[in-house]
Amino acid sequence: MRAIVGNLDRFLDSVTPNPPSRYLHKSCVHDLNSLWEPISKDVVEYYTLGDLWNCYEEWSAYGVGTDVVLNNGDCVTQYYVPYLSAIQIYTNKFGSASRIPKQDNDEVEFESDSWSDDSTSDKLSRSPSNNSSRTWDATSEDSNSDQDASWQLKDKFGYRYLQYFEISCPYWRVPLKDKVTELSQHYPRLMTLRSVDLAPASWIAVAWYPIYHIPSQRNDKDLCACFLTFHTLSSCFLDSGVEHYNISGKETHYSKEVKEKEISAVKISLSPFGLATHKMQGDLWVKPDTLEHENMENLKSAASSWLKQLEIEHHDFKYFKLHTAV
Repeated sequence: MRAIVGNLDRFLDSVTPNPPSRYLHKSCVHDLNSLWEPISKDVVEYYTLGDLWNCYEEWSAYGVGTDVVLNNGDCVTQYYVPYLSAIQIYTNKFGSASRIPKQDNDEVEFESDSWSDDSTSDKLSRSPSNNSSRTWDATSEDSNSDQDASWQLKDKFGYRYLQYFEISCPYWRVPLKDKVTELSQHYPRLMTLRSVDLAPASWIAVAWYPIYHIPSQRNDKDLCACFLTFHTLSSCFLDSGVEHYNISGKETHYSKEVKEKEISAVKISLSPFGLATHKMQGDLWVKPDTLEHENMENLKSAASSWLKQLEIEHHDFKYFKLHTAV
């Protein structure tokens, strides 16, 4: 387990979702990625997106607390609410992709269904079409050109099921669990897809905004920091290790008749691989010239590299990057 060094490490540990781990017989996974490392020759580990969203349910309602040690040595618990900043779901199978048309009265945030089939970066630089009732996402088969674009996208990232980027002011947003529930009305598999169904390009960005701290501090300027965490979703990025899965300490054998097995005592840790910060004052969260400061810079660099690889512009990341203060 990673050692907790300072306030930033405590925050990252507090906001890391840990959905329950499930086990699936390898024969049930038709598109097993070569990067995935099964825990045995017959079994792979996974989680469901529904279980992941459940991790955010209480946090969305009440906030998640993280201990912050002040410069005077006092400790407060700062509470943050998660908001969905961005999500891209790519699947390994064409049948998993969405073909739900966008309705005329849909909101602008359903961006993936309202752009023409050009490059991803071009889509994010345009305004959505007003006549959107006939537009589909990148897996549309309405024309040969659409199909060609779909296959080009598949070759690079997989089949896109859902793309969403939040662009509204933080005060107008709803907490993450509420937004996911809203999106699932249009994309029902957002609640049922498994991590083994997801291509490596699948990811989520969560914006964390402070709400209050206990005990209350008169000078709370240093506690106004906001964070943006990036998490991969595909099973190919899950940590593997036989000792992690074997909670009894003995070798576990799985019969071929058992297609799926859930062990509730074991959870999967989806630690952030990337980070952006906003309103970070002084050295309260990160002490300069420390390993924690180096870790923060690495996380920021990783987030930037990820977005460049996907060739997209992420609204919140760009804003945080332009307005951060360390």
